[in-house]
Amino acid sequence: MDTSVWLPYVQSYGYVMLFLFLFCGIVGIPAPEESLLFLVGVMVAKEQLLLGPSLASCWGGAMVGMVTAYGAGRWWGAPFVQKYGKCVGITAERWERARRWFGRYGKWGILFGCYAPGVRQICPYMAGVSRFPFGPFLLFAAFGTAGWAVPLTVAGLLLGQHIRLPLIVFPLAGLVLFLLFLLAAWIGQRRRKKSLES
Repeated sequence: MDTSVWLPYVQSYGYVMLFLFLFCGIVGIPAPEESLLFLVGVMVAKEQLLLGPSLASCWGGAMVGMVTAYGAGRWWGAPFVQKYGKCVGITAERWERARRWFGRYGKWGILFGCYAPGVRQICPYMAGVSRFPFGPFLLFAAFGTAGWAVPLTVAGLLLGQHIRLPLIVFPLAGLVLFLLFLLAAWIGQRRRKKSLES
């Protein structure tokens, strides 16, 4: 999602939009979670948002998204997720990868899954499908979402305090870094392929 589309909503509606964007991102509806969290910190540094309400809104949106996804997986099961998951970006390949990953790591997936795009969206569904106990799920999800949202927001806050640039520059810089990451991954894949062929 382009920054020019969602930034005005955050600037106009503030904390409500933060909550909604993080909720959507967790349940699988495309949303700019990482770049948004970082930008929230920058906006706090520029005194356009307050830190406490921003963190509460982001964490709350992520948690409600986790619980919603867990409930969908628990009550409607794998067939529902596999049938309709493609509507929110859960492909068969992602589902199978997450299923194996969750079967191996379980609670660690809930705790640290937020750091892995794709796993972040599928892990709570998988927890529900596998009937992971709700109490421990809620505890791990609470710590996991906080451990993901707070550092990214604080990083934006610290950088925003020291660098005086227009807000639009920060998401664009993130996009450039992401493209460089994709380029490096592509080069690495080609090298591995060549080494296997030789």
